[in-house]
Amino acid sequence: MAFSARLTSPLRPILAALRRAAPGQHRGLSTPPGPGHTLDLRGIFPPLATPFSPTQEVDYARLEGNLCRYASIPFRGLVVLGSNGEYPYLVPRERLEVVSCVRRALPKDRLLLAGSGCESTQSTIELTVSMAEAGADVALVVTPCYYRGAMTSAALVRHYTEVADASPIPVVLYSVPANTGLDLPLEAVLTLAQHPNILGIKDSGGDITRMGLMVHKTRQEDFQVLAGSAGFLLASYALGASGGVCALANVLGAPLCQLDLLCREGRWQEARDLQLRLIEPNTAVTRRFGIPGLKKAMEWFGYYGGPCRAPLAPLSPPQVEELRGTFSANGWL
Repeated sequence: MAFSARLTSPLRPILAALRRAAPGQHRGLSTPPGPGHTLDLRGIFPPLATPFSPTQEVDYARLEGNLCRYASIPFRGLVVLGSNGEYPYLVPRERLEVVSCVRRALPKDRLLLAGSGCESTQSTIELTVSMAEAGADVALVVTPCYYRGAMTSAALVRHYTEVADASPIPVVLYSVPANTGLDLPLEAVLTLAQHPNILGIKDSGGDITRMGLMVHKTRQEDFQVLAGSAGFLLASYALGASGGVCALANVLGAPLCQLDLLCREGRWQEARDLQLRLIEPNTAVTRRFGIPGLKKAMEWFGYYGGPCRAPLAPLSPPQVEELRGTFSANGWL
């Protein structure tokens, strides 16, 4: 599906500027990788939506089509099987097939992060090993939460330590309290940051004070903090976050990469102006309308969104109009 001139005109100047910017020539306040880093997470990662056919089967052809469009955007890499990928609704075979499909299409200079968190430590280890075999560069491991009352700091430190010990690829911690009802405790994060195979954390909670403390207290470690939402990306960068895993990047990838560039070059006024235009669309495709809203917005920008898997339901016509109005009011449509 081709972009229409009307829909894409606000994005063309951004893409052109990003193509002119050479990697490695940016200056800014984000935390540089330490001397022991084997993988540099600085940049934007879209957590890919999983495309389904009208019969709710994974549509790999549509996935490849979206990947072709994303190839022109200077993402640092891609995340598969995160919350926005409807990870809990995929069977194990589909999870591995999605990773393999994305790996085949992804340029070698871009990282592939794959969600491998399960409720038990043993299952998480087994899936992490399988993800590595399928081509993942990094395992993104969400907190186990079904027995959240028993998930003390000590239990979570033990869980992640055993996973990282057994994993053939680096591990990124994943705290998403909106979905799990569990915030990975700061003291656990600081302990786990010392593990040589734990690369960093994706924190989606939105507590900027907490993120600042993570950056501040892990400066001596080989540890990188990723903002888990576009809504607080600039604030996270100002405190030293390395990058962002942002649902909105599925829709407005180029503007988010532009925001990343502006922060790295210290152009804070321009960055603030752009950040302000991203807040409401980000809220709309996350907290307000969730994955159905994200997939609907993708279609307006030339990507395949398609249906969600049941029991997630499509938006109602009034919800679609509200969503469109949010993007239009901020100059994106």
